[in-house]
Amino acid sequence: MINMEAVRFDEKGLIPTVVQDWQSKEVLTVAYMNKESLEKSIATGETWFYSRSRQALWHKGETSGNTQRIVGMMLDCDQDALVVTVEPNGPACHNGTFSCFSNEEQLAAVDNKSKDNTGNSESEQSAAADEERFAIIRKLERLIAERETERPEGSYTTYLFNEGVDKILKKIGEEAAEVIIAAKNRSKEELTWESADLLYHWLVLLREQQLPLDAVLQRLADRHGH
Repeated sequence: MINMEAVRFDEKGLIPTVVQDWQSKEVLTVAYMNKESLEKSIATGETWFYSRSRQALWHKGETSGNTQRIVGMMLDCDQDALVVTVEPNGPACHNGTFSCFSNEEQLAAVDNKSKDNTGNSESEQSAAADEERFAIIRKLERLIAERETERPEGSYTTYLFNEGVDKILKKIGEEAAEVIIAAKNRSKEELTWESADLLYHWLVLLREQQLPLDAVLQRLADRHGH
């Protein structure tokens, strides 16, 4: 998984570690590991960190039960920073939220139009447009991941996860039938509405099945290449 001899710890014997949800790719937290916690993480398959304030090792979820099963580890090009992809068994944050970065703040407003006039290439502008076009998918994927982890009361997504895969599959069947009916009716408004419902329930199913959306997109890309 990781070649320990390649890891470059800092002068305090630590390496910054970004923990990322393996399905949604959302950053869950940023912590530090030392040699011992990294070795324990590799040996147990769950995240262990080093607390700089307590100056001690800590096993994520040891008291809360919110453990993180390690899916993969990557060193950066300088071998002095680590990304750990995990399957979380509950909230990552001590506040009970899916991610420690759940409080989104707008740090800077960027005017895309003025940015396009600063010399960005046509391909860069196209990539930015694609990113903006599909931004709602990323937001929805993150929201579903949060609901699956936090299970807030009154949430329809929470209800689906609590009911389980049979309920989710039933809803997908119902929404797929509604899409067919809308298409037969030649109703663009109805088809738009039902397609959105089907897409949402499909994303819920992927999360329940622990199948990353990226895996589906990669399969499409593979097919496109043939």
